Amino acid sequence: MVSLITKVDSVGVPSQNSERSRAFYVETLGLRPDEHAWNEFWVDQTCFAIWEPARFGMEFQPQKNAHPLLHVDDVAAARTQLEAKGVEFRGETMDTGVCHMAFFTDPDGNDLALHRRYAPYSGNSKS
Repeated sequence: MVSLITKVDSVGVPSQNSERSRAFYVETLGLRPDEHAWNEFWVDQTCFAIWEPARFGMEFQPQKNAHPLLHVDDVAAARTQLEAKGVEFRGETMDTGVCHMAFFTDPDGNDLALHRRYAPYSGNSKS
């Protein structure tokens, strides 16, 4: 069966303060701002788009348990750099046997994770 879905166009990031979120995603995480939209940022070919639910008459709820896994070459080094910028991580860096992950949130409480796969899939490994 051929999938109807061919790629992820954008990841919606709910915010209560889009200016604060923009500063976090551009200045703290270093994402590339979109040259045409003040509220969009890029990780390679994936767009992160900040939106304020209150502007659409919706209640704000941070995205929990749907961690975008942000690829880095070295999770420990990236974590140290972000901690120096004031980012607080939840728990220790996780080693699943195939990848390293370090969990944190943006200023609105949306879940994010640094991620690096260091081994190929084998058998029933999950990550």
